[in-house]
Amino acid sequence: MTRSEFVDLFGGVFEHSPFIAERAYDHGRIVPPLKAGPVHEALCAEFRSTTHDERLGVLLAHPDLAGKLAIAGELTAQSKSEQAGAGLDRLSEEEYARFTELNTHYVRDFGFPFIIAVKGLTKEDILGNFEARIINDRATEFETACTEVEKIAGFRVAAILPDA
Repeated sequence: MTRSEFVDLFGGVFEHSPFIAERAYDHGRIVPPLKAGPVHEALCAEFRSTTHDERLGVLLAHPDLAGKLAIAGELTAQSKSEQAGAGLDRLSEEEYARFTELNTHYVRDFGFPFIIAVKGLTKEDILGNFEARIINDRATEFETACTEVEKIAGFRVAAILPDA
């Protein structure tokens, strides 16, 4: 697989951050045959080798959960599907207000959006995690958000390479 083909296929695994796939390929981390586990590990290793500011950029590329982009229909196809799977596209007015309040508070305190791998979770699970994590310090929450980004990437790689 060429670099261009690899980036076309895996460039969106880390939200709006194709440089992760580009660097993983360029640094020889991608070894055929492509299998979900090794590809995910290679992409995560590349993500973890970036600078703090680059990781922050990846976090900032993620949309707010049930936020303005979702309402405007401007999420990536992957984010839209993931949020819909958790029921975040069917919130009551009160639930939407609570998510908006938490998103605003979270971004103000941490400087990046709340990120959680929503696959397999309900909106109640997500809300509970949101409320529990909002009391973390910034360093803890930065690390937690990075771990969640890696989980999201794992789900996305598995969707691309389901049989691997």
